[in-house]
Amino acid sequence: MAEIGGPESMVSFTEIAAAKVNEIRKSEGIEDNMALRLRVVGGGCAGFQYDLYFDEPAEVDRQVDMSGVRVVVDEMSLMYLVGTQIDYVEGLQGAGFKFNNPNVKSTCGCGSSFSV
Repeated sequence: MAEIGGPESMVSFTEIAAAKVNEIRKSEGIEDNMALRLRVVGGGCAGFQYDLYFDEPAEVDRQVDMSGVRVVVDEMSLMYLVGTQIDYVEGLQGAGFKFNNPNVKSTCGCGSSFSV
């Protein structure tokens, strides 16, 4: 695992999640100059949602390479993501990225949004 920020602001991807990002990048023909943007946006019934997409990095972003994936996070999102580990899971309810965020106080019933 690799981290964004110092020990007090750690964000990490599991090897499985990083491999899935690389698989998506390859299957969709995403250019190498694009980074995986991780951010927190307002929305959902609990207040906040996670957002992952490929984007060009901005100068103000925090950047790090994790298992061959360049990840960027803006400063505002980073304060909600301190200590978060991102995994990729497959199960009976489907497959997707799972955010293990110690800052979350509650989630909505559908599990797609959270509050801090």
